[in-house]
Amino acid sequence: MITFTVSPDAAGQRLDKLVRKALRDVPLSHVYKMFRTRKVRVNGARARPEQLVQEGDAVAIRGDEEKLLAAPEPSGPRPRGKPTFGVLHEDDDLLVVDKPAGLAAHPGTGIVGATLVEMARAYLKVPDDLPPTEFRPSPAHRLDRDTSGVVLVAKTRRAMVALGETFTTGEGVRKTYLALAKGKMPRDAGTIDLPLSEHEQTSKSKAVRGVNFQEALTRWKVLSSMKEASLLSVVIETGRTHQIRRHLEAAGHPVAGDRRYGDFAFNRAAKQRWGLSRMFLHAWKLEVPHPVTGAPLRLEAELPPALREVLSRMNLAGPPGQAPARRDPPPHRER
Repeated sequence: MITFTVSPDAAGQRLDKLVRKALRDVPLSHVYKMFRTRKVRVNGARARPEQLVQEGDAVAIRGDEEKLLAAPEPSGPRPRGKPTFGVLHEDDDLLVVDKPAGLAAHPGTGIVGATLVEMARAYLKVPDDLPPTEFRPSPAHRLDRDTSGVVLVAKTRRAMVALGETFTTGEGVRKTYLALAKGKMPRDAGTIDLPLSEHEQTSKSKAVRGVNFQEALTRWKVLSSMKEASLLSVVIETGRTHQIRRHLEAAGHPVAGDRRYGDFAFNRAAKQRWGLSRMFLHAWKLEVPHPVTGAPLRLEAELPPALREVLSRMNLAGPPGQAPARRDPPPHRER
C-alpha cells in the first residue's frame, strides 16, 4: 500500500490529478479503475476522482508499491548550471527574473545545456528527490529563447494556477516590449489588428477545419528613429506565439536580428554597421496582479547593455529612464 499526506502546496487540487502524478508510470485507464474498485481512499473513506484534497488529508492507494510507484528520475547530475539571470523580485510565491537572450525557458529538441527552469530550481535549491506529487517551480508564461527580459517563475502551485488564469483572461495584465524595427515607421504610433494562424495547429486539424486564425492585436509607439530603423515600445493585447515578430513582419518593418521572420540583408548590415549580434526584442515591462495577494506588481527589466550600445552606435535615444551606453567604435568591417 502507498500512503502519503497532502502537503500545503498540494492542497486544493483534484484527487485524480494528484494520484496520476504519484503513479505517473501507471496507465490512465488503470488509475481510474482503482477509483472504481475502491482502492483509493482519503482519511479512510472511499475517494472520488473529482474531490479536492485538503492540507493534511491522508491518501492511501491499495496495491503493490513496487509496481505502482513512479520510477525514479534518471540518475546522474542534472544540467542545472549557474544562474545567468538577474533577480527582479522574489517573495514566497514568485521569483521574477530578467532572462538573458539565448537562454531557453524549458528543455526541448535541440536545446543543449541548462535552461531557465533548471537554473531557477537550482537558485531556489529545489531538491532533486522531491516527490512527484509536489510542485516544482516553473515559468508561468512563455518568452522566446532569443528574447530577453521579464519572466515570472511560480514557486507554488497556487501561484501557477492563479497566473495561468490571469494570463488567459488578460485581466490586469499589461506587457510592454522594446523592439528595433527595420525602416522608419509611417507615423508616431499605430495598431496592428491582424489575426494570426494558430501556431501549434496540427496538420490533421488543418485538413479537417482549415487554418485556424486567432485574434491578435499589437500597439506600437516610436521612441526614436532614423531612416534605417526605429526603436519601438510595443504593447500586446493578446498573447499569440511570436506575435510581435509576425505582426511587424506583416507591416513591412521586421524586428532587427530576427533570423526567422526578419530581413536577412538588413540583419547582416545591422551586425556589420552597429554590432547587433542578436534579435533586438526585449520584454521591458510587465504589470500583473500578484497571484496570491492581488496587489499590482509593476516589473521592469532594463535594456541589456549590448542593445543599449547598439542604439548608441546608431545615434538613437534609448528608452526613457535608462542611462545611455558607453559609446564604442563600430566593429571592424572586413573588406
